Parts: sequence; structure tokens; C-alpha cells
Amino acid sequence: MNDWTATRSRGADIASKVAEVTLLFWILKIIATTLGETAGDALSMTLGLGYVTALIVTGVFLVAVLSTQISAQRYRVALFWLAIVATTTMGTEVSDMMDRTLGLGYVWGSILLVAGLLATLAVWYYRKRDLSIHRIVRTDTEVMFWIAVIFSNSLGTAFGDALVDVVGLSYIQGALVTAGVIGVVLALHYATRVNAIFLFWIAFIFTRPFGATFGDFLTKSVSQGGLELGRLQASAVALVLMSALLLLAGRPWRPRRLA
Repeated sequence: MNDWTATRSRGADIASKVAEVTLLFWILKIIATTLGETAGDALSMTLGLGYVTALIVTGVFLVAVLSTQISAQRYRVALFWLAIVATTTMGTEVSDMMDRTLGLGYVWGSILLVAGLLATLAVWYYRKRDLSIHRIVRTDTEVMFWIAVIFSNSLGTAFGDALVDVVGLSYIQGALVTAGVIGVVLALHYATRVNAIFLFWIAFIFTRPFGATFGDFLTKSVSQGGLELGRLQASAVALVLMSALLLLAGRPWRPRRLA
């Protein structure tokens, strides 16, 4: 399939357990990553749980949400996006623990996460001969999808943190870099015949640091280039905005596909 937003039949839309990839999908994904960043930092730092305890808490939450999502008989808007938020929150804790608790650093952490993502996609392709996310109905395929999502969101977190802590960019500069990558992906999607599935996963990865750097910009101190809004307050703002968009996503009409 050459278009990640190619038209699908009405029956396929109903059967799929994954949200349709439209402009609204990407907006929700970015806000979900912002919420995952601020909520993850709130657990580990604001509430003082530490990275290991916060990872355990988010891991239990993630398993509970994904178990419900995978066992559901059909696509449910709120449940799917709650699972995305859970994976982004988990990604924040995984990235921070790899860097600050295990001492691997964001670069080596990113390398390990890339290897994990590629291995997941390789196993997925070996089993199904197809990496399309347009019609995921089988449990084993959906499990592979969510494993890839977890690796992607963790990788995106590590990359975004590397831009700021390793490269030395400000949060706004980091957001501009990731926005530039997303822009290149969009151009390749419309102007070339580069594999659409490959472009989807690249976009999925880089929307994570885009949302994360925006979350850092909201919460970090003014001296660090942020607005110092507070992690809990920023999380509440992101949650309200996402809830409003989910109400829009749940309406009977569907937004126009990005054809």
C-alpha cells in the first residue's frame, strides 16, 4: 500500500483496532506525547517517586490499559488514545531511567531502542509479510503494533532529550528540529515514492520528541528556556485539550483523509 492514509472499505474501518491516520490523528499524537512527558516527569520528579518507582507505576498502568485495549472487540476512541498516552508516559520513564539510573546516556539508549524497534518490525514482517497499520484486527498483530509503539515513543523521548542535553539546543530549537524532520517526511510522502509504512514510523517517532520538547518548554524553569508552568498544571492543560479533541474524534462524521 503506497499511501498510509489510503481509502479503506467501510467494513475495514469498523474492524480495525487502530485509529484512522488523518490530520486529527497526528494532532492527538503530539498532544498525547506532551501529556506523556509532563505526566511522566510529574511522577518521577514532582511527586518524588524516582525513575525506577515511576517506571513500575507507569508499567502497571500500561499493562492494564493495553490488556483492555487488546481484549476489546472493536476500536474505541478513548481507549485507544489512553493506550497511546500510557505508552508515551512509559517512554518518558524508560528514557530517563536508561540515562540517569543505568547511566547509558541518551545516545546509547537511542541505539538500543532503535535496535528494539527494528527487531519488532522485522518479527512483525516475518510473521505477517505486511507492516500496514490500516487493518489491525488479529490479536497477535495488534500486540506487535503496540510493542513497536512503545519502542517508538521511548526512542522519540531519548532523541528529544539528546537534542537538549547532549547537543545543547534550547527546547524551542529542539522542537523546530523535530518539526523540520516531520516536514521532510511530509514532503517525501507527497513528492516521492518512498515507502509509506517507513515514513509513517519515522513520523510516529519524531512526533514524540516534538511533543516532549513542547512539554519541557511549558514546565522547565525560565533560566532553562521554559515557561515554568509546573508539570501538574501543564498535564492538566494537555489533558483538557486532548479530551476536547477526542470528543471531536468520536463524532459520527470523520475528518478528511490526508490523501
